[in-house]
Amino acid sequence: MIRVLIADDQTLVRAGFRMVVEARDDLTVVGEAGDGAEAVALAAELHPDVVLMDVRMPAMDGIEATRRITALDAAAHILILTTFDLDQYVYEALRAGAGGFLLKDAPPEELAAAIRAVAAGDSLLAPSVTRRLIERFVALPAPPTADPAVLSDLSAREAEVLRLVARGLSNQQIADELVVSPATVKSHVARLLMKLGLHDRTQAVVLAYETGFVTPGG
Repeated sequence: MIRVLIADDQTLVRAGFRMVVEARDDLTVVGEAGDGAEAVALAAELHPDVVLMDVRMPAMDGIEATRRITALDAAAHILILTTFDLDQYVYEALRAGAGGFLLKDAPPEELAAAIRAVAAGDSLLAPSVTRRLIERFVALPAPPTADPAVLSDLSAREAEVLRLVARGLSNQQIADELVVSPATVKSHVARLLMKLGLHDRTQAVVLAYETGFVTPGG
């Protein structure tokens, strides 16, 4: 059973997400938070498998809450909920350790699938809308860029896998592209994350853009 904490300042929104989650046999809601500070406290107390995190909330926003939760627990799985007019905040949320992000108006089954993916340690990068958002937020005024030298320890195959991950491809899609097994791709991803000292695939994508290893639309 995947245990979910919902953090959103709107009661009706939380109720809607609860209905979607509780309608699945493998998902359950263990708590609700009305602001970021409450989300941090409940995450520390309840240790949910996944936190559904709104961006704009009173007392503490979702970005700072994400930063604090992942600082306390590096294995925390956080799924940011956003709208197109908030995607300027997504960059910082991903850098803070969020495992991915989803539009609030996503279909119920897509939300359930996203929760399962993030709980499994995957990053929500495959949907086409995510790729569009990535291109939009990296086109905004960027934070200080990372030194490309950090990628020098990657093997040629690991660099190739990173490039495909940054394009939003899933392990299966990468396996099809490289004509290898998904298990082999998973092994490559794990090794490149370890070499780069990264939390998950999402941070790998951010680093790939920051270093100029890949470019929006490239």
